[in-house]
Order: sequence, then C-alpha cells, then structure tokens
Amino acid sequence: MSEARIIPLHATDDEALPRWRPSESSGRSGTSAADDDADLGLPPEPDTEPEPAAWEEALGETLAFLRRRLSGDYAVDDFGFDADLTDNLLLPALRPLYQKWFRVETIGMRNVPDIGGALVVANHSGTLPLDALMTAVALHDDHPARRHLRMLGADLMFRLPVAGSLARKQGSTLACSPDAERLMSSGELVGVWPEGFKGIGKPFRDRYKLQRFGRGGFVSAALRTGVPIVPCSIVGAEEIYPKIGDLKPLARLFGAPYFPVTPLFPLFGPIGLIPLPSKWYIEFGEPIQTDTIDPADADDPMTVFNLTDQVRETIQHTLYRLLSQRRNAFLG
Repeated sequence: MSEARIIPLHATDDEALPRWRPSESSGRSGTSAADDDADLGLPPEPDTEPEPAAWEEALGETLAFLRRRLSGDYAVDDFGFDADLTDNLLLPALRPLYQKWFRVETIGMRNVPDIGGALVVANHSGTLPLDALMTAVALHDDHPARRHLRMLGADLMFRLPVAGSLARKQGSTLACSPDAERLMSSGELVGVWPEGFKGIGKPFRDRYKLQRFGRGGFVSAALRTGVPIVPCSIVGAEEIYPKIGDLKPLARLFGAPYFPVTPLFPLFGPIGLIPLPSKWYIEFGEPIQTDTIDPADADDPMTVFNLTDQVRETIQHTLYRLLSQRRNAFLG
C-alpha cells in the first residue's frame, strides 16, 4: 500500500519534483517508513504504546484485587496471615499516617537481614500501639526486600471484635515462645515489644524510660532458633497521646489495663482520638548474633538475663542519643 508524499505547490526550476515509486516505502533496502518521515520533516512514530496513567494502573490493581477476593484466589498461612489483603488494603491505609502525619524516617535499615529469620525488639509507647504498626510499614516500604513483620501481641488484642481479626490477617500472633520459634524457624521476620502494656500505658512524665523487659522469653526463642536479634528504637510515639491520667474505674469496666486521660481525650470526645503529628525516627541497631551461643543455654537464666539486659541497654542508649539530636518533638 502506497503512502502519499507531500509535493511543493510552487516548485522552482532548481527544485526537481520528486518522483514517487512504490518501492521507496516498502521494497527499498536499508530504509524504513521512519526514515521517510525523517526526510520529510515529520515526527517519528512512537516505538511503543504510551504508558497508562497512574489512575488507570490503580484502577486495574483494585479490580484485580477484588477479583481475587471474590474468587478466593489468595493464600492464608497457618497463623491467619493474608499477604494479599495486607499489601493491598491494610498497609495502604496506614501509609498516610506513616508518610504525611508522622513523617517517619528510618535509620540503619541495612541491619535488618534481607532473608531468613530474625527478631526485631523495640521499645513500646504512645498509649495506643501505633508504634508497632508504623514499624511494620517501615520494614515493608523502606527495606530493600520489602519484608513483612510478624508481630507478637498480647491476648487482649486478639479478643477485640474487629482489630483482633485484622491483626491476624496482617500477620500478628500471640506472644508465646512456640509461635515465635515456629515463625523464626521458617525464615520470618518477627517483631516483639517486651514492655507490653507497661510501656504504652506509662505516664507522659516517664516518656522514653524503658520499663522492665519481662522474663526474657523473646531471648530464649531467639537462642533456640539461632536467629539474630535486631534492637529497634522508636522516637516520636510518646508524644502522640500524652497520658496525664488514668481512669481506673472505667478501665476495670471495659476490662482494659488502663483508661487514658490526655490533654484532648476524653474532654474533646472523638476529636481527642486524633494522634498529635509528632516527628518520628525509627532506628534499627546492629544485630546481636545468637548462632554462636549453644541453644541449650536458652534454659540458662543467667545467659538469658545478660542478653536481655544487653538488648534493653542498647535500645535505651539509642533513645537518649536520638533525643539529644532532636530539636523539637513535632518538627524534628
């Protein structure tokens, strides 16, 4: 099929009129239609189709996600972890808090292994356990291997009607040695907050002062599986809900460890549930290797105590260093 060539209407004698031959566009050796377009001053045709717009990609991913949910084409492990739901619904719901509200910066991400089991041990604070959720987002979004954090939580969390089910789907499980050892033995990245409710429920005057780390059960689990322990220090969570009081009668009524009073809650009702926009820093320290220690020492109280104290002191000193470098709790 021939193509039309543009011929000047007012050709001069010096400009010979070009003669059209069908072979010039199709049968000519070593040339192409793109060369002809270049000779005529026409823009070359694009080699590839234009990339779809961002909203088109988002719409396509959403439709694919809904199709998988409706058809049941997704996997759930023995602990209830739903990676498809976590990546496409739960983590995106937390990203505005992580990126825009708390403006989280991570330090030392290289200390978290790309593959294999490991135990992340962090300080706990903030009245509500948002620090655990932000740590999970950090390890998925900022780590090169985009790792999922399998969090160990108290049984109270799993008794809550909606939050408990979502926690299971995000990969959390009960904070007990058998579950922790099974996860780490299978190569999962496990997170634990040994302070528990003593950490997140402490008064604002005790901010960034680590509470007791329990009996060191997390250390025993790491020793039995031989995985590294990664100390994690979180600065910024203490200021989101400054706890200045505790209504113990209401806490007993609801079966909660405490009923917090903050400058905005319960005085301002639901508005008081909005966390203050503090600036966060999450630092992952040098991993403490446990594979050089005899697994039998997991039952030795002195070995467990010394290692637990080492992890706790590492986190505490890192908190003090980060606080000394911070100029303002909300501006960083």
